[in-house]
Amino acid sequence: MSVFLGIDTSNYTTSAALYDAETGEIYQRKKLLPVKEGELGLRQSDAVFSHVKQLGDIVEEVFAEHDGKIEAAGVSTRPRDIDGSYMPCFLVGDMVSRCVASAVSAPRFTFSHQQGHVAAALYSAGKLELLNEKFIAFHLSGGTTEALLVEPDEERIIRCSKIAGSLDLKAGQAVDRVGVMLGLPFPAGKYLDELAQKSSRKFKIKPTMKDADCCLSGIENKCEAMLKSGESQEDISLFCLKSVEAALCKMTEELLSEYGELPLVYAGGVMSNSIIRKTVERKYGGIFAKPEFSSDNAAGIAVLTSVAYGRK
Repeated sequence: MSVFLGIDTSNYTTSAALYDAETGEIYQRKKLLPVKEGELGLRQSDAVFSHVKQLGDIVEEVFAEHDGKIEAAGVSTRPRDIDGSYMPCFLVGDMVSRCVASAVSAPRFTFSHQQGHVAAALYSAGKLELLNEKFIAFHLSGGTTEALLVEPDEERIIRCSKIAGSLDLKAGQAVDRVGVMLGLPFPAGKYLDELAQKSSRKFKIKPTMKDADCCLSGIENKCEAMLKSGESQEDISLFCLKSVEAALCKMTEELLSEYGELPLVYAGGVMSNSIIRKTVERKYGGIFAKPEFSSDNAAGIAVLTSVAYGRK
């Protein structure tokens, strides 16, 4: 078997995955970082400590599915594939991948967390052939709201160049802040989704845009005003998600107008939302990952490691 290890230690999730390049199967294990009730995320020092506590168990669990033989190890070492992109939490995965690769005399490859999200979406949708084509990818999560022009790259496998994004609050931040405002657990995405599906309200929302860039900070303010005026949690949840959806749709239209009819890929935890996904699929026919491959995961890193190994 040709099996490849991927590790990702983001600011939300500890994860490891094994990708069998012969069968196309992925075995993954992941665990959210613990966040105290009412808080919006973690300090980096706390995230690093939690990864140190969790990653050993995660790697043991994923290797329990396999005999331990890997061709190569891969890891996300930075949030984005640009100079200066850095978060301490990725040092934990970097260290463990070095240890594993050295122990089994296997090569090691490094990628960005963002590259992993894009590759995981392509794998989940059965569209890995797009790794060899140009396309537009949207990465919406707690720390990122960006549209990327993705192009094949001999050294990096894929090159992700930012072409639009949020000028203030990120989509995942808006969702989580509204969710915590409503007393929901963090991260709040799936709970907001469940509440929103119970609302029958119709909202007409005009997103705040500057060309293809969006502004999302007004979502939190409007939802706070709705809560103070006594509106239901269900309606507030729907308004929040529909506001993100409206901005995403406008970004998509602007970029299609500028770059032409390129394939569209939607990645990141926010894109696992059922309401947003349904609208975007209907309007633009975009490529989406299954929910387990939308939120932070190591699967895309394992896939990219397989491709990099094949080129060495």
